[in-house]
This record gives sequence, structure tokens and C-alpha cells, in this order.
Amino acid sequence: KVEKLPAEITPAFAKSLEGKHGLLTLKLQKSEAGEISGVPFVVPGGRFNEMYGWDSYFEALGLLQDGRIDLAKALVDNFIYEIEHYGKILNANRSYYLTRSQPPFLTSMALSVYEALPQNDHSKEWLKMALRAAIQEYHTVWMNKDRLTETGLSRYYGSGIGVPPEVEPDHFDEIFQEFADKHHFGLAEFKKRYKAGEINDAELDAFFRHDRAVRESGHDTTYRWRRNGDDRGANFVTVDLNSLLYKYEIDIAYILKEVFDDAISSEKSGEWAARAQGRKALLLKYLWNDHKKMFFDYDFVNRVQSDYISATTFYPLWAWRPHQPETRILDEQAAERCIHAALSHLESNGGVLSTAQESRERYGIAGLERQWDYPFGWAPHQILIWQALRNYGQDQIAGRLIYKWLYTIVRNAENYNGTIPEKYNVVTRSHKVFAEYGNVGTEFSYMTREGFGWMNASYQIGLNLLSGEWRASLEKLVPPEWVDFH
Repeated sequence: KVEKLPAEITPAFAKSLEGKHGLLTLKLQKSEAGEISGVPFVVPGGRFNEMYGWDSYFEALGLLQDGRIDLAKALVDNFIYEIEHYGKILNANRSYYLTRSQPPFLTSMALSVYEALPQNDHSKEWLKMALRAAIQEYHTVWMNKDRLTETGLSRYYGSGIGVPPEVEPDHFDEIFQEFADKHHFGLAEFKKRYKAGEINDAELDAFFRHDRAVRESGHDTTYRWRRNGDDRGANFVTVDLNSLLYKYEIDIAYILKEVFDDAISSEKSGEWAARAQGRKALLLKYLWNDHKKMFFDYDFVNRVQSDYISATTFYPLWAWRPHQPETRILDEQAAERCIHAALSHLESNGGVLSTAQESRERYGIAGLERQWDYPFGWAPHQILIWQALRNYGQDQIAGRLIYKWLYTIVRNAENYNGTIPEKYNVVTRSHKVFAEYGNVGTEFSYMTREGFGWMNASYQIGLNLLSGEWRASLEKLVPPEWVDFH
């Protein structure tokens, strides 16, 4: 059944869809015979059968490794469609994500595809469409009144109302019980009344506002933004988001100048370069800690820098234009100190941890693990960190981390019936993860034969970067601790 959406999608309209959510249309194409079909898209795998936001960037990188330029390009085409028709790149193309975006990777994605296409007028025209969509997204999503803060930096922010509709019915029962007691209702009655809008509670509304911000970040969930017993995701301007927006600014400046000779009306490369310089200064002012030699998120409400050590400290080292050293956020000496400081907390047996053990222990709840924290590692972090290290000539360290990650993938696949999950415990080098949502694709009755999108991509990308000697060791499944990485 096809339902037509209104021209303007409001939080109230999104809430009205409860109980009748469905897939959102993506780009359509017409054949010469007049037949209409959908432009293909790639899904993460397992129970995720929608096109997801930042997953698609890493999937596109893997597709390009495999020579599937057509599918990588199709993902960009569908993102352009989402911006044009839904106003943003969605968390995923389901109606319950209409008020929420995801970490922005469109310029990096479009350039990666463009560089693999024939360099002709048709490809340039395609890149121009992607450029215009990225500029629109930059202004209307990331620089809008909800996400741009008084610091000049941006935050994640989901603008929905009430409970995020994609979660399991009992997901927030512990929180609801607290407020049911406060309002003198039983749990079931309170949930029913709150969801119907019959009970107003500003504190509970704020809880869900912060929860949506965490979900928009892609890092759902983590203790990274937990303070004084509460999660405060919407209170932080984050290292990852602002590094990605810096990358948008330098990419847009590059495309305007180098591809289009500044001939696109109303957009000039110098203005985008100036925006990038302004953001770089703010990144260093608010997010860089010169004493700890790492980047940290900043709580702009309480005006204090976080001390939670996260793999996202590497994002500013990733965000630069190749062959344009002036676009680096840190110079080589500062970057080297950052790399060694961060890895002393984050490098583990099977790759790089999402967050540091000491941070997780300080702010987390004992016995309640969150999937984007210690001891877990995720493919997108590994891929970005490998590139960040290579940006600064640290190929040897990158090779060591690549080997650890690929060894973890291969060992688990060989020992557990071809299991390729969405994440690993990188301390134990195991797919056996039971935090929050468990681990997609690891139950024997529901094995994902096709693997998992960004995990597959990380393997292809890592294998391409690994030296011949280390590849030979990987084929023999030599544990990383036995390999000489010098």
C-alpha cells in the first residue's frame, strides 16, 4: 500500500504514524520501455533491510574495492533523493526515521565514486548534483537552529516527539517505571497515557530528546555523554560530527575550485575554505586538549570539556584533503602525540576499542554494557583510523591495527561457521557480544550468509592495505602477538 506524505514533515506528523510505519520510497528510474523501477540500494544485512546512513559510506568503499561502481553510485543517488524529498540523509529509509539524520559522509562518498568514474562531462554533471545536495544538507540540517550551537560548532539532535518508535516495546521500561511511580500510575497505564499525550512530563521529554541525539550520532548507545546519572547527548558538540562537517567544507571548496573552476553561481571555493578555517579554529579551541593530547567532546550547556576517551579522537586526523597538507587540523608533531596518547588507551587485542576502559568504568553502570563502548570495536572506527594514520605517514601502526582486526574477522569466521557479525569484543577477539542488542548475524538459526555490510567492507579495504608479508601471516592465522610489525 502506498501512502503519500505531506510536503512538510513535522515531528507531530511523524508521531501520528505510530502503528503504521513503513519503508520510504527511494529514487525511481524509468527504462526505455517505460517501466519504472527503484534505483538499487545496499543494506547492512541480517535484520536490517533498509538503506542506512553512515553504513552506506563504508559499504560504498567496500563496493569500490570490488569494482561495483554502479552500486556505490546508486547509494549516492539515493542519498541525493533523500535530501531532495525528505530534507536530510535519513538514519534509514523507514518512516520512523523521518526526523533524524546520521553522521554526514556525503562529500567523501561522492568524491570516492567520482574518482572511480570516467572523467567526462556526464560524471561532472553527476558530481554537481551531489555537490548541490551536500550544500543543501549542510545548511538546512547541520547549521539549522536545532543543531548549530552558541559555540559555532554543531551537535546531533533528533526532533521527534516522545519514544523513538523503532525500539522494542519494553526497551525503556526501567525509565518508564521511574516516572510511573512519580505520577502514581502502574507501568502499563503510564506508558499508554504518556504515548497518547495525556501525561506531560518535561523531564521525560528531555530524556527522549537526548536519546534521539545519541541515535542520530550512530553511536547508539554509549556512556560517552552520561553525566550525573543522566544521558545528555544533545548537550555536546562532538568531535566526530564537527570533523565530518570540516571535511564537507574542505571537500566542497575543492570541488568548486578544482572540478568546476569556481563557475557554479552563488558558491565560491574561498567562502567554503574560510568556513573550514573557522571550524578548524573552533575544533582546536573547544575540542582539543593540549595536556592530554587528544580530542574530546564539549558540553556547551555546562561549558566544560568532556574527559571521555573515544575512538572519535581520530576523526580530525582523518578529515583532510589528500595532497593538501594545509587542510590538516593538526601538524605532524601534534598528530603523532595524539596517535600515541590515544592508542595507549584504545588499542586492544583485536583492533581499536570504541572507548577506553577507564572512561567506561568511570561513567558507566556496572554490569550494564553499551555496544559502542569498551570492550567493543566497530568497523567504521577501524576504517577511519587506518586512513587517519596513513594521512600522517604512520603506515606501520596502521598495518598492525589492520592485521589485528582482520585476524579477528578470519579467526571467528573459520571457527564459527562463517560468522561475520556487525561488531566484535576486541579484548577477547570474539563475536560473542550480548550487550544491549546482541550481535546481528551470530545466532546459528539466523546466520547471515552474506556477512554484514561495513564488516565486509572493512575486510576488503584492510586486505588491500596489508603488505604481502603480513597477508601471508594472516592466511596462516598467525596471532598478532607473534607477528613482527617492524
